[in-house]
Amino acid sequence: MLLNCHSYYSFKYGTLSVEDLLKEASTGKHTAIALTDINNTAVSLDFVRRAKEFGIRPVVGVDVRNGMEQQYVLLAKNAKGFCEINEFLKPHLHNDILFEKDAPVLDNVFVVYPFQSELRELKEHEYLGVSSKNLPYLPFTKWKNHQDKLVVLQTASFRNKRDYNIHRLLRAIDKNTLLSKLSKQEQADFGDQYRSQADVLELYKAYPKLIENTENLLSACKMSFEFGTNKNKKRFTNSEEDDFKLLRQLACDGLQYRYQNVTDEILDRMNKELKVIRELNFCSYFLINWDLVCYAQSQGYYHVGRGSGANSLVAYLLKITNVDPVELDLYFERFINPFRTSPPDFDIDFSWTDRDDVTRYLFDKYGWDKVVLLGNFITFNHKSAFREIGKVFGLPDEEIVRLQKNPNPDQADEYGKWVIRYSQYIAGFPSQNSIHSSGILIADAPISQYSATELLPKGFPSTQFDMYIAEDLGLHKFDILSQRGLGKIKDTLSIIKQNHGLDIDIYDTKLFMEDVRVKSMLKKGQAIGCFYVESPAMRMLLTKLKAEDYKRLVAASSIIRPGVAKSGMMREYIIRFQNKARREQARKELPELYKILEETYGVMVYQEDVIKVAHYFAGLTLDEADVLRRGMSWKFKQRNEFGKVKDKFFSNCKTKGYADVLVTDIWRQIESFANYAFAKGHSASYAVESFQALYLKAYYPLEYMVATLNNGGGFYSAQLYLHEATMHGADIQVPCVNRCVWKNTIQDKTIWLGFYLLRDLEKGTGKALIKEREVNGEFANLRDFIKRCPISLEQLVILIRIGAFRFTGQDKKELLWDAHFLLGHSKKTKPEKTLFQTEVKEFQLPKLWRHNLEDAFDEQELLGLSVQSPFKLLKDELSSDLKACHLPRLINRYIRIVGYLIHRKPTRASNGKLMYFGTWIDLDGHWLDTVHFPPAAIAYPFRGPGCYLIEGKVVDEYGFLSIEVSKMERMANLSIEDVANQ
Repeated sequence: MLLNCHSYYSFKYGTLSVEDLLKEASTGKHTAIALTDINNTAVSLDFVRRAKEFGIRPVVGVDVRNGMEQQYVLLAKNAKGFCEINEFLKPHLHNDILFEKDAPVLDNVFVVYPFQSELRELKEHEYLGVSSKNLPYLPFTKWKNHQDKLVVLQTASFRNKRDYNIHRLLRAIDKNTLLSKLSKQEQADFGDQYRSQADVLELYKAYPKLIENTENLLSACKMSFEFGTNKNKKRFTNSEEDDFKLLRQLACDGLQYRYQNVTDEILDRMNKELKVIRELNFCSYFLINWDLVCYAQSQGYYHVGRGSGANSLVAYLLKITNVDPVELDLYFERFINPFRTSPPDFDIDFSWTDRDDVTRYLFDKYGWDKVVLLGNFITFNHKSAFREIGKVFGLPDEEIVRLQKNPNPDQADEYGKWVIRYSQYIAGFPSQNSIHSSGILIADAPISQYSATELLPKGFPSTQFDMYIAEDLGLHKFDILSQRGLGKIKDTLSIIKQNHGLDIDIYDTKLFMEDVRVKSMLKKGQAIGCFYVESPAMRMLLTKLKAEDYKRLVAASSIIRPGVAKSGMMREYIIRFQNKARREQARKELPELYKILEETYGVMVYQEDVIKVAHYFAGLTLDEADVLRRGMSWKFKQRNEFGKVKDKFFSNCKTKGYADVLVTDIWRQIESFANYAFAKGHSASYAVESFQALYLKAYYPLEYMVATLNNGGGFYSAQLYLHEATMHGADIQVPCVNRCVWKNTIQDKTIWLGFYLLRDLEKGTGKALIKEREVNGEFANLRDFIKRCPISLEQLVILIRIGAFRFTGQDKKELLWDAHFLLGHSKKTKPEKTLFQTEVKEFQLPKLWRHNLEDAFDEQELLGLSVQSPFKLLKDELSSDLKACHLPRLINRYIRIVGYLIHRKPTRASNGKLMYFGTWIDLDGHWLDTVHFPPAAIAYPFRGPGCYLIEGKVVDEYGFLSIEVSKMERMANLSIEDVANQ
């Protein structure tokens, strides 16, 4: 009897999850209800899927509103009607168009208008809904004699007073207003509650015709949907058989490209994969990814294929990935197994400059009605819930922060107690629609069969549902991502071609992996700017593992992940790698587990290790093991299938006779790292890209640094990448109006910084001066520049102060004097041209005072960095000339050393107190690493960027040297006054 139910996916309005909504309906003895969220169908099919569990016959539709004003409710007669509703919503949602007052005529949709006292002509499929608050007025309207078109319209948005309070708070959040100022028109009526079947019948007992009409209307709606079957595009060619033939042919062609010697092992693996791919009807999925990669390569776009698909030999042969699963012995069942209903993940990375074009190619090729970006839900988390609830109660910011940090009702005033209570209620509520970071759906049928869509600023539509609902429906995503690492590689190759005339086959990874110089750099952690291996933590790990080969880098790429490190397994892996006795001890203590994980010394490192341990150690089937792995990764532990598998894990281990303490510890390890660890193929894909970057850095370091800067840098600041270029012999030149363009460029060993680095220079100014120079030649002097380029005095001063006119031979202060004389009297951005151009009088200026360090101050202010050494800017003389190269002979001794701060990483010591790892460069520009345990971190805190005098003990941990800091002091820099007084 409920035709107008809202879940909390009626964003910032409804208060019940789909599950709670169905529980409430079931408890109220309803046999059929209609979910009609406001202007969206995000969870309509999830509601249909779940309804059977509660004995509810589902009806779906939408509550069409302009703001809070209800226009009508649309109810789908069947699946076709649901599709029609989604198609109707699309233009309004895409173009932000208000809904008309008259409902559309849709073949398979019923319309229920809100009650009005005046008679109106209703079509066969249209009805008038009477709410409980309308009932007292019904006898006094003309409708009392025309009840054949009247139905019960009991809107249901909340259950009780508490839910109603939540609703009002959500409405205040939505309108960004204080709760006390929320108007009545912006909130629902308190009567819009979920009422039991008996309560509804009691309310409308005086109008049996309305009850009969409503029951008939619900009975006329029959929504059915087949879940779990593959709804992706089923055929790439004309038939599934042709798809398989093409896939097999492409795989066979790839054998010749990938292998000089095709062994029986390779052929057996290929045939095994092809057989399973065919049986599971995933041929088109592989071919679509292959086609996508072919398009990218035809456009000169570089890519990295990763995800569990990187465990696939067929993917390697089709050039979707560059990871050889035979060489790495990648676990086949992590990629695919006969029990798997969803295809493997192919996360395909492109340069951030190329991703949109690749996405558009998919839409254009497979149809804008069948391709869509995958949606997502932004939810209220702990922090945002407190902030939003606190704001609508009018709490000051500092009070909200205090409550976030200490949500203790016993220590809060009355308003604080309300904030704490209601923040807990809304935590986890969806706040708004968003999009998945990379997912794209390519369906066999129009997307409107599953959802209405939203339109993104870039012009691509997205679903209103998320990846979990998509998987339940049988729609499996393609992951198209962007990263700047590929942009660096692409641009470096372009610069090398331009400056050296060389073409480098970046996919010839075997060459890179065996290169002696590359191996040496990797082992020493000399990887600044290189994808995934440049961070201080990775440099430390690579040094400790002496990681000079591909396989060790693959392991390091996963070990560095937060979950592995947090569980203690990263440290254990390092110890077992360094200490053979420790490995043998682990083998003896738990031979079964060690045998399963022998490659990683008995330590779980990769996601597939979860599958191996669950399958071989705990006796779960492969599909159960995969549910366990996915449950960890996708955070759907609340789902029944995950709980069942977890219980079976423990019961099987008990049956096998394992000690409870052992099983609990293994489960803790699985739980702590599975959510963050990579699949081995994923790590291998990252390692390939790292090797590509390392090779370019090894042989073309300056070109690589320029490309790194032009692609937004990486882990470190632009200052460090310029420093790295200097260490490789670069001459860094600040912007010049006669030599530079918008981005950084390189000529021989000279790097010219681009105008984009000037913080306050407008892009239009930079582009205009570049265009003028390209058309009419270089500028002769400042006055020639001003005549030819429209520019404001403010913008001109920026260029003068950075030294962009140094080619004139004039001092900056002379140029500034001239600029103010020429432009300072006018608000115009350029002197007006008159019929007669008179020469501006030249002045003989007195000699103006200047110091070389003034350039460094200007660079720091205008660029946010200085091309000069930071040690030259120190006020006092250095109290130590010790350098990093001296540390190997000073192990276990206390030293004093000066370092320039590059990075600091906070973490927690075993006692929970704050500590830090510091990264520095020494007087020669080489790395220094420090450890700041809690006592030193408190007594001698970091005080911003700059040079520090560091005192501490040199320690050696498996070849990685660091300083355990006992004392630290930031050294003072020179000021302009200091310079002037010298």
